[in-house]
Amino acid sequence: MTLKIIPRDPARPDFAGEVQGIDLRKKLTPAEVKAVADGMDHYAVLVFRDQDIDDDQQFAFSCNFGPMEKATGDIAAPQDRRLSMDIGDISNLDKNGKVLARDDRRRLFSLGNQLWHSDSSFKPTPAKYSALSARKIPESGGNTEFADMRAAWDTLDQETRDLVRDMVTVHSQIFSRGVLGFTDFTDEERVKWAPVRHRLVRRHESSGRLSLYLSAHIGGIEGWPVPEARALLRDLTEHATQRQFVYAHVWRPHDLVMWDNRAMMHRARRYDATEVRDLHRTTNADSAPTLEQPGP
Repeated sequence: MTLKIIPRDPARPDFAGEVQGIDLRKKLTPAEVKAVADGMDHYAVLVFRDQDIDDDQQFAFSCNFGPMEKATGDIAAPQDRRLSMDIGDISNLDKNGKVLARDDRRRLFSLGNQLWHSDSSFKPTPAKYSALSARKIPESGGNTEFADMRAAWDTLDQETRDLVRDMVTVHSQIFSRGVLGFTDFTDEERVKWAPVRHRLVRRHESSGRLSLYLSAHIGGIEGWPVPEARALLRDLTEHATQRQFVYAHVWRPHDLVMWDNRAMMHRARRYDATEVRDLHRTTNADSAPTLEQPGP
């Protein structure tokens, strides 16, 4: 079967596509790699159904698209990790495969994934692509939603565009978890997640399209008082996450969803915390810090 990509919603033909005619258990051909990369430039979210892959196969797939990140964004101690450092553990399980207690510190920290965010925006060089593979999902809930930040920019009024075009924001996981009231950070973690600076408006390296670079990890705007900055950021996020800009992915076992963090925000939705939700993520690093990339 020939690889093809079809829009998930024909009413939005440039947002979220489904890839057909590809087997991620096998080494991709150069033509397949190019087709997926071109699809990412166009759709920014790609869905691959019925991909019963293991971690090695998932990692090999993601390696086709640039340097890989290590999974350093959680608070699990090395001795408590369930997966290798190449794989992000997006689950509610401990290293023995048991569901984390409701008040477990690791679980409370992971609730930040339910806020709109962009992966690794708390790093000096943030994420490019993320690929999330569903290994086991709950009976209901636990969807992942994606907000198109290109459409968010395209629909801003000119006055707001002029206001935000050259803004620089500061990002940290300290900020995003603080929104939820999680402040239980060690001194080492506070150093690890010291704030980093990013553009608020980005130009996509391949497509040239502009997008807002928003995230729950943002704690302020350089040169603005914090309350005023957060009020503006809230307004921008409300604009960017209107339902017409959002694709909600309802997981099926063995789905793999890949997205471009330079053009999307995403969030997980609530589910019964006593059920297993086990997804594995691989992540490509971006080419450089955002302030070293061409601006808007």
